[in-house]
Amino acid sequence: MSGTPTGPSVPADRPGGGPAVSAPARRPVTEVPQVAAPPWPDRVVPSWTDPVVVQASEAVGGPWGRHAVTGRALFWTPLRVCLLFTVLVLSLAWTKQAPCSDGNWTGSKQYTHLCYNDAVPLFGIHGLSTGDVPYLDSPVEYPVLTGGLMQLSAVIARGYDSLAAGIGPLPDAVPVQTYYVVTCLLLSALALLVTRGVLGLTGRRPWDAAMIGLSPVLLVHAFTNWDLLAVALTTLGMWAWARRHPAVAGVLLGLGIAAKLYPVMVVGVLFALCLRAGQLRPWLTTALTAGLAWLVVDLPIAVLAPENWARFFTLNDTRPANPESIWAIVLHWWPGFLDGPLAEGESPTVLNATVAVLLVLAAAGVVWLALAAPLRPRVPQLAFLLIAAFLLLNKVYSPQYALWLLPLAVLARPRWRSLLLWQATEALVWALTMLYYLGGDNRGVDVEWFYLAVGLRDVALVVLMALVVRDVWQPDADLVRRSWPGTDDPAGGFLDGARDVRTLRRRAQPARASRSREISSA
Repeated sequence: MSGTPTGPSVPADRPGGGPAVSAPARRPVTEVPQVAAPPWPDRVVPSWTDPVVVQASEAVGGPWGRHAVTGRALFWTPLRVCLLFTVLVLSLAWTKQAPCSDGNWTGSKQYTHLCYNDAVPLFGIHGLSTGDVPYLDSPVEYPVLTGGLMQLSAVIARGYDSLAAGIGPLPDAVPVQTYYVVTCLLLSALALLVTRGVLGLTGRRPWDAAMIGLSPVLLVHAFTNWDLLAVALTTLGMWAWARRHPAVAGVLLGLGIAAKLYPVMVVGVLFALCLRAGQLRPWLTTALTAGLAWLVVDLPIAVLAPENWARFFTLNDTRPANPESIWAIVLHWWPGFLDGPLAEGESPTVLNATVAVLLVLAAAGVVWLALAAPLRPRVPQLAFLLIAAFLLLNKVYSPQYALWLLPLAVLARPRWRSLLLWQATEALVWALTMLYYLGGDNRGVDVEWFYLAVGLRDVALVVLMALVVRDVWQPDADLVRRSWPGTDDPAGGFLDGARDVRTLRRRAQPARASRSREISSA
């Protein structure tokens, strides 16, 4: 038996020609999958293990050689390469968005060029062009920290415009274009933080972060809205939890909740897993600090401008099903279903109640899975399942919400093929959304084609969720757990290596269902 993992776990029949290793010994399903490893290198090599990477590597000479040196690069480390990938994709994303940056959307340019974004029109709608402050001077339909990012971009943009007016060499632009450029630069910095945070959560699989940097979803939606703020804060919060800093994790997740509400589901997932592992004390620290961070951001606005602060909540109550949701498809074919036709401003009370019940059932199912799975699920697996279920069942599934799922999907099931297929459907939905808004009589598409794309996206997401559930229920199929000796949950923090305390399984659990420090020598 060996005490410290020294190399990657690679199947003996893997493509690419890495050194063969023996198969792991059979063991009960409730134990962490154990695998043997060769003495080099010190990380999983994707060109040995992932068929898509194997094929892609042929363009640069083939898979990593069995005698190649790994881990000695002075500059081009996996982190810097993944950050470079992110910069390249963000550059392409800006190229896509540039035609819409000056606010001149004549001829429906925002639809024909697929470059629609929310920042440009809201610059004028919310008075940012005239110096209005979100919430204090204008109601904003986003949580408070997102409005803060909008205000920060406006302040920086005004400062640049003033400087450009007094200094000749600086490029001059219309105010809305300056504002959008600043917004995209800030969002780019947040995207880089997402890549960094994901790499910190991958353990011995640092190249999984390349799935963020080269993501089609990042290319399509990086600059559509301000969602990357919440995604970055959530990812960094999970990284802090993985590093066993519960207070820091709580602050970051609380700030994420102040930007978008979805990070509260990550806190809920941590509760279910900590309940199983008997680690409620660090969870309580995280939950309390998250609530405190949210209050610090929201309470001053709620006191100074209560009606404008409440705009986000009232809008979510009164808005109907958005076109990209499954409910819009149902109501299109059955107009009298649920609430029937609504007057302007009338809340869809039946739809709201139906969605609430379904979301509670979905959350209960995720909690059951957390407690009943033969081996405690990994944090990203449950977080992905819960947030994906929320998006599928909710009455609002805006296209850029795919960014919420991206880091969690990469961490839950880091396989290029399935992730690229799902992201291709998200990109298809965006393209068909723009053509649908363009109109069938204006070289666009009719609603049936648009709904077909939405349906394909939903099916792809359900399939991805089913694959994650299979990995949870059959830990031997979990690529992360079987890819490196003794791996339990690299993102688990206090959960990584923890014993089960509460489960819903009838038979008693083994003394340790956790990351084992002993490697099978079979």
